[in-house]
Amino acid sequence: MALVAIAASALGYALFDRFILSPRRQAAELATVASIVQEASRAGTKAVVPDEQSIAVLPFADMSPGKDQEYMSDGIAEELLNLLAKIPKLRVIARTSSFSFKGKEVDVATIADQLNVAYVLEGSVRKSGNRIRITAQLIRAADSSHVWSETYDRTLDDVFGVQDEISEAVVTQLKIKLLGAAPKAPKADPRAYPLFLQARQLYRQSTAEGYAQSITLYQKALEIDPGYAPAWVALASVYTNQGGSGLRPLAEALPLARQAVDKALAIDPDFAPALALLAWISMNYDGDLAAAAAYLQRALAQSPEDIGTLLNAARLAQSIGRTDLAIAFDEFVIARDPVSSRAQYNLGIDLAFGGRPDEAIARWRTALALSPGYIGAQFNIGAAQLLEGDYKAALASMQSEPSEVWRAIGLPMVYHAMGRHAESDAALAELIAKYEKESAYNIAYVLAYRGEVDRAFEWLEKAVAYQDGGLSDIMLQPEFANIRQDPRWSPFLHRIGRAPDQMAAIKFDVTPPSSEGTP
Repeated sequence: MALVAIAASALGYALFDRFILSPRRQAAELATVASIVQEASRAGTKAVVPDEQSIAVLPFADMSPGKDQEYMSDGIAEELLNLLAKIPKLRVIARTSSFSFKGKEVDVATIADQLNVAYVLEGSVRKSGNRIRITAQLIRAADSSHVWSETYDRTLDDVFGVQDEISEAVVTQLKIKLLGAAPKAPKADPRAYPLFLQARQLYRQSTAEGYAQSITLYQKALEIDPGYAPAWVALASVYTNQGGSGLRPLAEALPLARQAVDKALAIDPDFAPALALLAWISMNYDGDLAAAAAYLQRALAQSPEDIGTLLNAARLAQSIGRTDLAIAFDEFVIARDPVSSRAQYNLGIDLAFGGRPDEAIARWRTALALSPGYIGAQFNIGAAQLLEGDYKAALASMQSEPSEVWRAIGLPMVYHAMGRHAESDAALAELIAKYEKESAYNIAYVLAYRGEVDRAFEWLEKAVAYQDGGLSDIMLQPEFANIRQDPRWSPFLHRIGRAPDQMAAIKFDVTPPSSEGTP
């Protein structure tokens, strides 16, 4: 479960990262984006009519002589996006959606229409040695007019000041009234900052080599500037992803991640990304939902609209049985990130756990439309169809799942439901042989679905021993229906801290931000 969750996150960040597309393929993708934004509005997911305080930040163009500074141009655009997202009352489209148009010949008016914003910020970066030229322009979508533009010729030492100036210009042009001081870009040593941006680009490749290279660069950046908290959190994220994907033993990865997060919090005790990552570790590896709730409340108090923090908050709400709250968080994320396959997938999970399978299937199909081959989507569609009694459709969905492990989990249940018991037994034996440690929790609910109560409890014990993150879903997992009346069920839930009364006692007093961007 942990592996799949991390992989799904990585796939979400890789969405639409393609550079050579045929006109027909490009038109189809744009039509998909438009339909998803429109559907989000109809479904009440807080997608609103563009107002004067909504913006998308596009990836900046690399104008460097060697065309080898894409990590810098993309990185500066993303840092600007993150800075603008901290401004109250400004609706900023998230990176996944804003960057989905990269490499495509699409005019600004069309992009603004697809992303449902009134303004677009675009620009370019030219770096040569220690000199950098950043050009930015703010475009009004209604008439494609340039309402503001500026070129900054500076040294790398002043790149953060430029980000602050651009942010202030946007605030002025959009007539946003700030109640307090404008947010400022976190400062880093100018020698470390390019290493940080390059490491982040490599990390997003979600490959073993990319992770290893990003660790090397993050460590180099931190040798230069050990006081840069974002780099410590980024390094911790790499370790967590390596552990979740089996590239580094969890017993090694988690202590490394915690050490890095502790460094960040020593620098800034209220640094929201660090708190959100600690919440993720607490939820998925420590099994301590109360600690996760405390971390997330602190993180949301500092950054109430941070997409990553909100996604973690949705997962916690789901784990403690507050599906309505989880759905509200996910819907807000989709309003800011309408073409994020990860957000669509997560909303599908929450809708399914909330007893709304048809809506869940629609969300998973949307995730597949955005990111064909999205890991786990076909499996979940099949699981919902299975529970609805549509066995033929469930089998087709399970067989279409690109992930071998998810197929292995789904097929024993479908074959059992269809009365093909020999095939179910064989598929289950193969699942256990290949994925005992990675999927102990899943094996437990497969056995429960098949009515093998004693074996299901045996595998639940193994899931505890293997620290299987899937246990966070146990209270809502529908496949356990056959064993919920067993006298062992309630004591087991209490022992692992997942009983309904224990979940209800967890303090998580948060409110999803509104669609207009105010908490």
